[in-house]
Amino acid sequence: MVERVEAEKLSKQTATKVWSVREFCRRQHLCEEEERRLTRLFGGFATSSELLHNAKRAPRWRY
Repeated sequence: MVERVEAEKLSKQTATKVWSVREFCRRQHLCEEEERRLTRLFGGFATSSELLHNAKRAPRWRY
């Protein structure tokens, strides 16, 4: 089924969240070295998807 959508009724809100690399690292408990690496890679800001896929974390093993 096809439904007509008026352009004026569409939301102009973006679906992609852009994070400050510093804020992302603070929330994810990443070390300063990893924060520097991500900053060199992306600059000051990046999308949440880019940060999540490129952050290196030490494994948290359960014994």
